[in-house]
Amino acid sequence: MVATVTIMLTSFDDYPIHQACVPIAYTATADLNHYDRYFFNGYSSNGSLYFALAMGLYPNRHVTDAAFSVINGPAPATGGGRPEPREQISVFASQRAPEDRRDATTVGPIRVEIIEPLHIICLHVDAPDQGLRAELRFTSRSQAIEEPHFFQRVGMRTRFDYTRLTQFGSWSGWIDIDGERHDVQPDDVLGSRDRSWGVRPVGEPVNGAPVGEPQFFWLWAPVNFPTLSTHFDVNEHGDGQRWHEVGAIVAAGGQSEMMRAVDYRVRWRAGTRWAQQFEYDLVDWHGAVTTVHLEPLYEFQMRGLGYGHPLHPHGSWQGESLVAGERLALPVAQPCESSNVHIQALVRATLTTADGRVEHGLGILEQLAVGPHPTGLGELLSPA
Repeated sequence: MVATVTIMLTSFDDYPIHQACVPIAYTATADLNHYDRYFFNGYSSNGSLYFALAMGLYPNRHVTDAAFSVINGPAPATGGGRPEPREQISVFASQRAPEDRRDATTVGPIRVEIIEPLHIICLHVDAPDQGLRAELRFTSRSQAIEEPHFFQRVGMRTRFDYTRLTQFGSWSGWIDIDGERHDVQPDDVLGSRDRSWGVRPVGEPVNGAPVGEPQFFWLWAPVNFPTLSTHFDVNEHGDGQRWHEVGAIVAAGGQSEMMRAVDYRVRWRAGTRWAQQFEYDLVDWHGAVTTVHLEPLYEFQMRGLGYGHPLHPHGSWQGESLVAGERLALPVAQPCESSNVHIQALVRATLTTADGRVEHGLGILEQLAVGPHPTGLGELLSPA
């Protein structure tokens, strides 16, 4: 029997970027849940257009996938009324992961192109069979914020161990939806992006004894204002104890000011696990408090990007190459179904500084609340 030797040197090995004593193609951990991910969103100033893209690489599963999803409809009314009916259109792509990371940012009809790292990134989508085509250019309006490291063990098992950055920006280009072109102008369409990499649950579950009760509580709120952007997130256990938080205020075109602490207040919409009212406090190192009040306008279903999707979940093997589409009628009829509970709500925002200055903006409040929480949520996916 002759032993075979697999050569895993690839193009990126010629750059001084190694973080482990192996070629770039190998991860520093054998954990099947190792991943590397892009996320982007954008929204027009009147809220009529919302789009998002996600792309993930799972080297130890030999899988890469991506999705692009769009909501286009009437401008939402203010005042807390029920949102107008809308349609969320998505295209999903999945394939075997390439060995060379140079090829890892193209998945079927979806491509992420880095023009200038941490500043300019282009998104390309060419999926006419699913009714979606796009050429979009993200230009930063802030520096990238490195969030505190995420780490959580459940029993003896490492569940989360990853790094993420968040960045604010403007968009230019166009989106074609069912043959109708929509121009995207940077003075009208703002948004945010994140990059994360490390270990978190992706793909088919790894077998083993169950540890603890199903629970996850996550709030993430990047918001754009005329002269600045604010960032807030928290992860909390089922008893309300917090295991991760971040707060930041970023002047447009300037540096980020990290906060000493954050806090929030929420009132859930009856029959859902989504906020009806929400506001958060950003407490700086001198104790001054900036408060951001959010008014949810409508929900973008994260399943449209593969998060918890029943057919196209992240990191799952779906064959050598797959492209598929989905159209969702919004608002969904069953918001507490497992595939519907994870959302990004488009929100109008009002910022009030400690000295009384007020600004109005637009952003998102991402919400994923599974299991009990002292804010008024019961077991697993029971509605508020």
